[in-house]
Amino acid sequence: MTEHFDVAIIGASHAGAHAAITLRERGFTGSVLLIGEEPVLPYDRPSLSKAYMLGSISIERILLRDADYWAEHGIDLLLDTPAAHLDPAAATVRLGDGRTIGYGRCILATGGHVRTLACPGADLPGIHMVRSLVDVDAIRAALKPGMRAAIVGAGYVGLEAAAVLRELGHEVVVVETQDRVLARVTGPVLSAFVERKHRAHGVDFRFGRHVAAIEGDGRAEHVLLSSGERLAADIVIVGIGIAPRTELAEAAGLACDGGVLVDQCGRTSDPAIFAIGDCARHPNSYAGGLWRLESVQHATASAEVAADAIMGNPRNYDALPTFWSDQYDMRIQSAGILRGACEALVRGDPDSGAFSIFYLKDGAVVALDAVNSPRDFMGGRALVQERLRVPPELLADTAVPVRQIVKQLVS
Repeated sequence: MTEHFDVAIIGASHAGAHAAITLRERGFTGSVLLIGEEPVLPYDRPSLSKAYMLGSISIERILLRDADYWAEHGIDLLLDTPAAHLDPAAATVRLGDGRTIGYGRCILATGGHVRTLACPGADLPGIHMVRSLVDVDAIRAALKPGMRAAIVGAGYVGLEAAAVLRELGHEVVVVETQDRVLARVTGPVLSAFVERKHRAHGVDFRFGRHVAAIEGDGRAEHVLLSSGERLAADIVIVGIGIAPRTELAEAAGLACDGGVLVDQCGRTSDPAIFAIGDCARHPNSYAGGLWRLESVQHATASAEVAADAIMGNPRNYDALPTFWSDQYDMRIQSAGILRGACEALVRGDPDSGAFSIFYLKDGAVVALDAVNSPRDFMGGRALVQERLRVPPELLADTAVPVRQIVKQLVS
């Protein structure tokens, strides 16, 4: 017999879990099932490459809710169980163990696959990813005092891992195909600052090179670069991004193109099925078209929009994209999507370790990076959200709080 749920959510990480939580918080009284591949309760994934890898917090500290919460709120959890097939015509999900679940509405929160190296030796033991609890537990178990680590990718995940490994006393070299760190997400000013911070902590870099091969006798021992240089490595960590998991959606005949395509309410091409979080490609006014975001903010915002639509209160997704990263004593907070040529206006002194960068296009603030400047970030979000035009000399004046600038402009 097929068990039926009013809402079946496929994917139990941040987006999927928040969708279930939001439905209950909004007063949804129907049955809710949360299906997850991992055997653990839903947890905060961004913490994996930061405090959890460092060992300063336990798994209990990063759980989104404790075990009692799910039972008390009538949310059924089906963990350690992958979804094998989605049938929109029958409104069913076939699970990996052969069971079939019927649904009234389905939410896809399938996330993404980590991108892997495509070179000889890429399958050798000793090569690690940073995506799941199992991945980071494997890294922690592999680390021994004084190891040499090669990190492939100078995005946020790679840099966060580099910071953790340096704090643990390991040698670190980061390999990046671009000519600077964070090249895909920010401008040269912040890139240069972050690189200086890492170099001051002993991290080495190789820019403009890709990995030609991983070499070793039964496990990874060297990383061969396209330049011919061979880096000794006791452990290799690959952080080169993720690809959206669209297999279920594609097999079900849902429209996909660089992610599961959804409308402004999170609906897929089947009105009974929604897609949220990393796997979804949605209309985003800040990007000026369809966009796929990977952030906690997007996971929660898209989950809330889908939950509202399911409850008969549809609204358009209009959340401001925000991101954050912790590295050493440095907290980076960003808002907006940096696209195309922009003027970068630096507020404050980078040498002080606390400053902000506002990105202006045609005089309007379109994005913001704040380093150890939470007040600038909190005030600056409104500038980005409203795309306000600010006199550059006013924005650069650190004696005037950003919140005050916002009040002046909107009054």
